[in-house]
Amino acid sequence: MDLDLKLASKEINQILWKTKKTLSTAESCTAGRISTIITAAPGSSQYYRGGLCCYSEEIKAQLLSVPIEMMAAQTPVCEDVARQMIIGVNRLFGTDYAVAVTGYAGPGGSPTGNVLVGTIWIAVGQEGNIVTRCLTEDNGRDQNLASATSVAIHMLLDYLREACPKKVEEED
Repeated sequence: MDLDLKLASKEINQILWKTKKTLSTAESCTAGRISTIITAAPGSSQYYRGGLCCYSEEIKAQLLSVPIEMMAAQTPVCEDVARQMIIGVNRLFGTDYAVAVTGYAGPGGSPTGNVLVGTIWIAVGQEGNIVTRCLTEDNGRDQNLASATSVAIHMLLDYLREACPKKVEEED
């Protein structure tokens, strides 16, 4: 893990500890990479409730309540699916905040060809306040996954800085 991600993980840890908020993850293409960064900080068990590696559409539908019809109409790699994954994983784990990732890291894209390799949707937040970002550059599977993980961690950190600044500042 590079220094940048270690520092981001440490700050995420501090914010969640001080605010007593909880976090979960729903990872498709990143398959636990984000969870690994989050849990690298000592004490993460105080706020990190768990994560779901949800590669298949069936798991997204059954455990995260992502509508099958949505995935059929838009593919499993779209903003609406990422948003629904946030809502579903927060409900599944009973958490305040979540990170979700769905994408085609490579080597293949969508079976129909309408979503290209390197398309990765990242979502962070809670129902009613979800931020998203789409990555679209294909730099090979390893780099696509590294980029998605880094972007997701930094999105989470930015989100928490915005959502929790008063409580964190009051306790400093």
